[in-house]
Amino acid sequence: MTNISPVNLSLDGGDPRKPSFQAENNATEIVGRIENAKGRVVSFEEYMYYAAITRAEEKEANARFIAARGPRTIKNVIKGRFSNGHAEQAASNPQVPNTLSVEETEEKRHHDDAFQASESTGTGNYGITDEQKKTASRAMRTASWGTIFYLITTDILGPTGAPWSFAQLGYGPGVALYTVFGAMSYYSGWILWKVFCGLDSDRFPIRGYGDFCFRIFGTGARHFVNVAQALQLLLTVSVLVLSNGQSISQISRGSSGDSMGICFVACLLIFMGAGFILGQIRTLQRLGWLANLSVWMTITLVLLCMVSVRYGPNYAAIETSFGMPPDLPIQTFAGTPPPGLATGGVGFVGSLNGLNVAVYAYGGALLFAAFMAEMRHPMDFWKSLLIAEIFIYGTYMFFGIFVYSYQGQYTYNPSVQGIAVYGIQTAGNILSLISNLIAAVLYSNIGLKVVYVEVFHELLKFPDLTTRAGKIWWAALIPVYWVIAFIVGATVPQFSYIVGLVGALFILSFTYTFPAWLAIGYWIKKDAMIEEEERFDPATNTYNYVDQGWKRWKRGFMKKPFFNAFNIFYFLGALVTCALGCYSSIESLRLAFESNIATSLSCSPPL
Repeated sequence: MTNISPVNLSLDGGDPRKPSFQAENNATEIVGRIENAKGRVVSFEEYMYYAAITRAEEKEANARFIAARGPRTIKNVIKGRFSNGHAEQAASNPQVPNTLSVEETEEKRHHDDAFQASESTGTGNYGITDEQKKTASRAMRTASWGTIFYLITTDILGPTGAPWSFAQLGYGPGVALYTVFGAMSYYSGWILWKVFCGLDSDRFPIRGYGDFCFRIFGTGARHFVNVAQALQLLLTVSVLVLSNGQSISQISRGSSGDSMGICFVACLLIFMGAGFILGQIRTLQRLGWLANLSVWMTITLVLLCMVSVRYGPNYAAIETSFGMPPDLPIQTFAGTPPPGLATGGVGFVGSLNGLNVAVYAYGGALLFAAFMAEMRHPMDFWKSLLIAEIFIYGTYMFFGIFVYSYQGQYTYNPSVQGIAVYGIQTAGNILSLISNLIAAVLYSNIGLKVVYVEVFHELLKFPDLTTRAGKIWWAALIPVYWVIAFIVGATVPQFSYIVGLVGALFILSFTYTFPAWLAIGYWIKKDAMIEEEERFDPATNTYNYVDQGWKRWKRGFMKKPFFNAFNIFYFLGALVTCALGCYSSIESLRLAFESNIATSLSCSPPL
């Protein structure tokens, strides 16, 4: 399966449904066909062999690029923002003498000679040389670590749920959990970065999360992860349909708030309709600028919410959504709030619902593989991730504690809909609508591609998306995808609980569980290799193993026993947290429907 990189939409890439996309991404397509045409299984060790060569060449190219670019000035920063990447490409790939060491040069020459010999014996290369494939592959890798910082921040940052999470947990547990989950989400990103650098190459590029699992655990793992990815993106779109339907409903009620406004189901249909119309757009080029803008829109939204707290909480929204009477004094708590003073549930269940929102807040690792695939120098990804995580953590801490301190148990999720003043509330809802519509279109685009390639194309033999018939099917399936997202949002109109369920079941898995699983497999396989006795032969594409089975895995585990044991503990802990989170969300949804607080497909708004 050829994975379509979602960041191809958010950086400079073309549309995967355009015929020109095959030319633009020639290297990836050709390499994939060669790998399949040879009818062989590429070993873990072969992926590592070519990844080491690619990292060395990227290091050289990056040094040339920095030297050619010269000192950073405001002028060349602005010029670089508007460039199409060709100048960067030329600077990092000039025809200059090789500067590798003698040993590296000999190793590279051996690799090149062997590759030419193996390619000349058949038609698997389709007339494309190794150098042409490498050049085409590098043409797609132009993003700097600064650009990736903005994309990570846009992907993860969602502070409007943080105050409600603190309202369920209290100050102490809230700070502790946001700190722990923030640190562990960085650790998970670090794992994905190390695995990417160890297995990605120009010859075998990694384009998506499923590629990690495929190269370590095989085809079954890739299909499982891709199906989970598609479900997560569908439910994420459902959450956005529900959230923005609530925003439209609030806007339609006017400043008095006495009228019901537009029927709530119609509000959901309005956002759904906008989504599947924009979902027909074939290219979303230069979304890097919109990612930058989106960060500042989110910060503006945060400032609006902070300014509004002086006018008090939105008592009507809390009473309608959770049934809490509006005549109680506002209270905050250092520890877990007592029964009746937390809208997420009683005791342990309420705390778990707050935890689920904290988990949801750090979700974003799903797209990290695609981000790194677009980087000129992927070894710099840790800088983007570290700065983004610090910025995101600081925003959550400050905003969550600030709003909770003013609104106490009446804090609403999302916080923009807990604003009491109609004018400020409307401004916040409009900002939220714009940014969320862009996100929803992007998520539906990626999610449908995964479903189409995994199910419709591979299993049901539907035409490729680059063909005319594939484009027609795409146009027909986009409305179906949005209708399914609408049905989920309309039948379960409890935003906080559905967010918690998606966070526990999928976001927690992609951010914490799966990276730990990958770490266990990657480092045991990597450390089981014996450099002095084992070697990959590029001429025959074989690796001379000295042993197999349990003995090999034991050697790999014992190379770093405490590190591997920690990853196993991390994996099991993430699984338990996933189960507890799902339990609390499902139990809260059940109670909400039993008490008639939540009603499916109703004209009455849930806030």
